[in-house]
Order: sequence, then C-alpha cells, then structure tokens
Amino acid sequence: MKKQWIADASLLAVTFIWGATFVVVQNAISFLEPLSFNAVRFWIAGICLLIWLLLFQRSSLQHFNRSLLYAGFWMGLWLFSGYALQTIGLLYTTSSKAGFITGLSVVLVPLFSFFFLKQKPTANAVFGSIIAAFGLYFLTMERAELSINQGDVFVFFCAVSFAMHIIITGKYSAHYPTLLLTIMQIFTVAVMCSIGAFLFEDAPNMWNGAILAKRQVWTALLITSLFATAAAFLIQTNFQKYTTAARVALIFAMEPVFAAVTAYIGAGERLSVSSIIGCIGILCGMIVSEIPIFSWFSKRTLTQGNPRT
Repeated sequence: MKKQWIADASLLAVTFIWGATFVVVQNAISFLEPLSFNAVRFWIAGICLLIWLLLFQRSSLQHFNRSLLYAGFWMGLWLFSGYALQTIGLLYTTSSKAGFITGLSVVLVPLFSFFFLKQKPTANAVFGSIIAAFGLYFLTMERAELSINQGDVFVFFCAVSFAMHIIITGKYSAHYPTLLLTIMQIFTVAVMCSIGAFLFEDAPNMWNGAILAKRQVWTALLITSLFATAAAFLIQTNFQKYTTAARVALIFAMEPVFAAVTAYIGAGERLSVSSIIGCIGILCGMIVSEIPIFSWFSKRTLTQGNPRT
C-alpha cells in the first residue's frame, strides 16, 4: 500500500510538470511546428538518458535484448500516435474540444484494462472516472460547439493512443529495467516525430539556429526535454508497476487542471466559473477513486443484515 501511495504521488508530480509546461510549449510551437518541436525535445531527452546510462548504469546493458526492444517500441509507438493524432486533430477542431476528447482516456483506460489485461476495475475507479470526465467537460468545453468534425475523430484516436500507452506501460514496466525501457521508448518517439516532421512540416527548421536561439524555444526545449520528457517518463515507467492503469489515468486527468491553474498564476488567464467547477470535478473524481466508499457500503450492509456481527 505504501508503494502505491508513493507511486501515485510521483505520477501526480509528473502530471503537474506536464500541466505547468503547457503554456511554455504553446509559446514555443508558434516558432517551431509541433512534430519538429517534439522531435528535438525527445532527441535531447533520449541522448541525456543514454549518457546517464553509459556513465552510471552501464551494467544495465546486459539486460538489453530483443524483447526489451519490442516493449520499448510499442510504448513509443502509442505515445507518438497520441502526440501526432492530437496535432493533426488540432488543425480541424478547437483546443477546448481537443482537450476534452483527449481527457476521455480517463474513461477508456479502465475499459481497455478489462479487455486487454483482464483487470476488472473497482466500482470506485469507474465512478471516479465518470466524475472526472464530467469535470473535464466543464473545464474544457465552455462555449464550445457540440458538433463532431474530422478533427474530433483524430483527437478521439489520440485519446485511444494515450490510453493504450498507459496500458502497455503497465504491462511491460514490471518486466524490464526502467532506464533501458524509457530510453527505447523515447528514441522511438524521436525517430517517428522526425519522420513525421520531414513528411508534413518544414523539417529543416528543427536545426535552424535562428529559431532555436529564440528564448521561447530554447527554454521550452530545455524544460520539456529534461523534466517533462526524460524525468517524467522515467518516473512513469518506474512507478506504474506499483499502481493500476485506471488510477494512472485519473491522475493524468489532472493535467488540464494544473495547466489552467499555472496559466492563471503565470500568464494571468482568467478562470471562469465553469473552469473552476471542472477543476473541482476532476479533483473529486480522484478522491472518489481513492476512498473505498462502495466497499464500506457493502460491509455496512452485510453487518446490518447479520445480527450476530
């Protein structure tokens, strides 16, 4: 139980990092296109972790094999798919709708856990996920149209990809060395983002000194590569083995909450009543998932039904 609480707290810290860097990334991609930005970000993160491996954990290389390569590739594939599909979807839909649809992975993860891992989610996890989904709606969908377009479809499959990334990480993280698995995952994303940038963006800008020298770009790359990528995915890969996929999805649902709060504090953005209700809803979803309300209710019912107890 103690390891689970430590894992949940560590993953919540990762979610805070992702949410807090949202504004920084938004500023950077106004100069460097999304796939190009992520390519550079993941290359830097992967190289930093590789240097750390060679300097301090070279003995881990004896565990490198085809199975680990396969596991890291699949984790990276789903992670890249999430980023790429979200980027494509944002060309055709609004940021608010994309944020809500992406957040629906909080509902998809318990469902996928049941179908692919045969893990039956607890009633608390299901109820907490539903509450969090409603919270996401209030946080992201204020004044947004309810119609569906092709961008929404792309973003929905982005949510599927992020949900599958959580599922796959939970499956493999307990069987392979954390650092090696994280490095393989990150380099997979770096390679795929680079290919995507060459196909769909002005890829040479990735190494354009004038663009990279802009303060908004190099600070965003430094912060996201070291903290939001290298450290974040290392922590997720290491700690997810101690908790459930459904709990991870609920914790990650806090990302737009942290993004909204940091935007309010750092950028002076206004938090509407709907946004505040949404933040509270997501927080309540997390709390409900942690408190065994249904277990207490069942025990109380059994106790009342048995006079000898």
